Amino acid sequence: MKNRGTVLEFLRYAVVGGISAVVDMAVNSIMLFYVFSADKDDKLFVAISVAVGFIVGLAVNFLLSNQFVFKSEEQRKHGKTAGAFFLYVLVGVVGFGLTELLTLLGTQLIGDHGIYYVLLTCAVKGIVLIWNYVGRKILVYHGK
Repeated sequence: MKNRGTVLEFLRYAVVGGISAVVDMAVNSIMLFYVFSADKDDKLFVAISVAVGFIVGLAVNFLLSNQFVFKSEEQRKHGKTAGAFFLYVLVGVVGFGLTELLTLLGTQLIGDHGIYYVLLTCAVKGIVLIWNYVGRKILVYHGK
């Protein structure tokens, strides 16, 4: 059953996304607090730390996705080119932009405190997870 395969593929992608998010946050924190010995008020170091975390997390996501998520021979053929990596990054950058946009819009509507902010963040993460999966499935792996 093709739908079952797609659901399992998406679940594997969600796990890989979770691992990549942890790597992103860990690198971000290590850069900010240990490499730069800075804090959240040092905006330049925050921006650099976030960027480095995003790049490392994206690379981990790409490698793990090609290894464990998009596993068919045809997917692997499409996924291991420089062009595929560029499209993979492009989808990730759009996802990052969506995260920023939806979070800013959401905080304008509901504020940035308490349980509503947590729920907003979860909703945004879910939307961006779906965007990243669908965008990469179509653009990088040609819908296969």
